[in-house]
This record gives sequence, structure tokens and C-alpha cells, in this order.
Amino acid sequence: MGSPMGPAPDAERFQALLAEHGRIVLKVAASYARGSDRADLAQEIAVQLWRAFPKYDPTRPFTTWMYRIALNVAISHARRGGRRAEVALEEELSEPADPRPAEEPEEGVPLLERILTELDPLNRALLVLYLEERPQQEIGEILGLSVSNVSTRLHRLKLRLRARFPDPHLA
Repeated sequence: MGSPMGPAPDAERFQALLAEHGRIVLKVAASYARGSDRADLAQEIAVQLWRAFPKYDPTRPFTTWMYRIALNVAISHARRGGRRAEVALEEELSEPADPRPAEEPEEGVPLLERILTELDPLNRALLVLYLEERPQQEIGEILGLSVSNVSTRLHRLKLRLRARFPDPHLA
């Protein structure tokens, strides 16, 4: 328990780790929610991380533990939201575009958002972790899958995505 003068050491440690790796929370929230739901999901993830923090094993990588909790919360959020989240995304994408010219790196973002919304929650998590360049072993630990299952699922997902979204530059 902390002193009346300041937060408990665990709270300070948690805050430092969250500050250092907070982009994970934001990235997962952005992959599973849109608009104001995104901020709500990020806050829900942070709360669940704090609640689970006493059970965190410091001998294991913090980011693996963090992704596992964040993705579980996000997948639950997506399952609860169902069609409502998809409608919100369609409405957000149909709004008038930003009048400023798009910069080169941002051109693929709407396509990535569309791809993510078309995937089931597990494949969405798999793609997010793959795009984060996480090793397959870590992806397996986060998602509770064997390395061979991760490899197989990634291969099938890549095939599906190549068929669904062919690269116009290769035509």
C-alpha cells in the first residue's frame, strides 16, 4: 500500500510501463473501434491492464502480456458491438474526406481499416500482431495458439488477403 504522500510503487511501475508501451493500447483500440468508441476501448483496456497488473509475471515480456490483455478486451468489445461497430465505420468512411491532400504513407490507411473490419476478431488480432512484426512464437503466446497454428493461420490469411485485395502495382 502506498504512503499518503504518493502512489504505491506498483502504481508508479505500472504508469511507467503504460507510458512506455501505451502505443500498443492505442493501436489495438484503433484496430477494433472507431470514433468515440476508440477512446472508450483504450480506456477499458487500460483499466483491465491495471486490474490484471498484480498477476503480471515480471520474468515474462511485458509487451506480450500487454498485447494479450489488450486483444482479449478488444475482441470482447468487438463481439459485444457486433454490427453497430461496422455501421459506425461505414458512416465514418462515408463522411467527406479531409480537404488537405493525402500524404503518401497515409494513402493505405483506409484500405487497412477496411481490411481489418472485414476480418473476424481472431484474424484481426493476428494481422495486427503480424504488422507489428511480432515473432510467431510471441503471437502464439499472446493469442494462445501454437507456433505451427500461427504459421498456418498467417499463411491462409495472406492468401485470402491477396485474393481479396490484389496489388494493383503487380498487374
